[in-house]
Amino acid sequence: MNKLLLVLLVLLALQLAGCASVRTLDAAQPGAPVVYSGTRLDWYALQGGCCAKDRFGAEAPSYPGLDLPASALLDTLLLPLSVLTVLGIGFQATGGL
Repeated sequence: MNKLLLVLLVLLALQLAGCASVRTLDAAQPGAPVVYSGTRLDWYALQGGCCAKDRFGAEAPSYPGLDLPASALLDTLLLPLSVLTVLGIGFQATGGL
């Protein structure tokens, strides 16, 4: 059981390292899409887009087809924050231990 959990954690870490949503979070590209940005980046790469860095401010993952479901899930979880950002509503998030 522990071996299976370790394998799943390693796969999750590798997926997040190449996740388009994570890459576009800090891209700071003017005019880049914010809502569902990782999903859009994956779709752009699957359609043969040539200039992901110019359009999204981040490179597309090596395997966008594998990344697409995880990016769609993460983008959905981050949707409220994305919408607030697009609307120009600033918020100060603090916290931690």
